[in-house]
Amino acid sequence: MNVVIVGGGVIGVTSAWFLRQAGHDVTVIDRQSGPALETSFANAGQVSWTFAKPWAAPGVPRNALKWMLQEHAPLVLRPRLDLAMWSWLLRMLANCREPRYLRNLERMLRIARYSHETLVELREQTGIVYDHATRGTLQLFRDEAGVAAAERERPILERLQVPHRVLDAAGCLSVEPGLRFSTVKFAGGVHYPDDETGDCHAYTSELARRAEAQGVVFRTVTAVRTLEAEGDRVRAVHTDGGQITGEVYVLAAGSYTPLLARPLGIRLPVYPVKGYSATVPIENADAAPGSTLTDERYKVAITRLGNRLRAAGTAELAGYDLTLRPARLRALAHVIGELFPRAGDLSRAEYWTGLRPMTPDNLPVIGPTPYRNLYLNTGHGTLGWTMSNGSARLLADIISGKKTAIDLDGLTLARFGRG
Repeated sequence: MNVVIVGGGVIGVTSAWFLRQAGHDVTVIDRQSGPALETSFANAGQVSWTFAKPWAAPGVPRNALKWMLQEHAPLVLRPRLDLAMWSWLLRMLANCREPRYLRNLERMLRIARYSHETLVELREQTGIVYDHATRGTLQLFRDEAGVAAAERERPILERLQVPHRVLDAAGCLSVEPGLRFSTVKFAGGVHYPDDETGDCHAYTSELARRAEAQGVVFRTVTAVRTLEAEGDRVRAVHTDGGQITGEVYVLAAGSYTPLLARPLGIRLPVYPVKGYSATVPIENADAAPGSTLTDERYKVAITRLGNRLRAAGTAELAGYDLTLRPARLRALAHVIGELFPRAGDLSRAEYWTGLRPMTPDNLPVIGPTPYRNLYLNTGHGTLGWTMSNGSARLLADIISGKKTAIDLDGLTLARFGRG
């Protein structure tokens, strides 16, 4: 079949790769000049399948009020007359109840685990290189309350067969020796040894080159205007460069997917949650992270990507605004300066922002729509890089009429009703 994919980030490119491997002709449309130049460009660099947890969790509503008053707050809400934002927030709060959290956690781990297995298989087959390392993730707590909460969650992780170790402060130092230069104390953490790190932009760009060599067509600098439907089928994609047609269409446009789906009558509860990152050249390797960690107080991830340090964080609800706000950049610099003060020169940091496409339950939306030839692959939130390969392979199997390797329950549009 001739498949047209809207979106050239990590989700769109991995979808193109697996669809081409399944024997389909594939065209990818993206408004940028190359792959992975928006949300996939400078993310945290974590492939954290074992550390995959819903943001919508018990305690978050209470903590959110505290964060509002905190300097360098991990959550920033910019109130606006935006029905989609308030509707999304209410639905997310509903998912913070423990039964829903546990259900969503199981679903998230199911797709994240499968995606990691798929990534490892693809890497072994292709030899693709992207500054990757396989040294795990450290969840770092600055106080004993965080360690106690991790201990309470241990039975859940054990039941779900998630490899992990709860550590004291000395254990954290053994995992990340660069923390010995930290200017603040920390109480302990949880190490997830099976997690990985890597440069998402490098990976996506390299995979796109391989896909193109195998026949995938990339229509770059091409902005999609609308999708035209006739009856229960999509007929064409209208772009600023003309009309593009295919037999099957895939929306993988991240936070912009709902804007394209809405004129077709598909109400997709995906909202842009803005994140920031700072990339700093490493000048002292011994004082830098060896892998990746997440500072639980500020919800900032700090990752080693070759000779660079990448810090990423903040959940800012501000619609489609891509302004680099100085206060958020200072928050990233603050966390780097406290945990790894000797790693690099912060004055040389390169800052970036992107929009994470998040659903209220923090799970992706993969698969069919009410239109017989239109499919979705979106809504991955902060875990697009982590879930990309598994999501793409599932999508390729669905479109090809094959049995999927994992259960799709809770991962499709059907969980939101009629859409």
